[in-house]
Amino acid sequence: MTEDRQRIDKWLFFARVVKSRTLAAKLAQNGRIRVNGDKIDQASHQVRLGDTLTITLDRTVRILKISAPGIRRGPAEEARTLYEDLTPVVEKSADSLPTALAPIREPGTGRPTKRERRKMDMWREGSGD
Repeated sequence: MTEDRQRIDKWLFFARVVKSRTLAAKLAQNGRIRVNGDKIDQASHQVRLGDTLTITLDRTVRILKISAPGIRRGPAEEARTLYEDLTPVVEKSADSLPTALAPIREPGTGRPTKRERRKMDMWREGSGD
């Protein structure tokens, strides 16, 4: 293996994109990584300087350009030197709704809350005399 090439799972781990090399291998095997626009399915795929990675994570897509091979999994500052982040910045607008709204329950419907349960227990204890 030449010095300018590296396995994709090792590079993702060294660049701190994922927490473990096993997770990096699973990302590659599940086809969630594209190298220069081509989908890969092997953790042993070789990447080199200048390659552009498109990585689909949980709810985000990251676009990274490799600027250096990884030598070790060092601190975050060192990991940021391994790539150039090309991911477009998405600005949140003030009038956009949050993705998950809290459910609204009308009083007296559904299961009782802990407070309501305690009130019912106190009422039952008092009326049983």
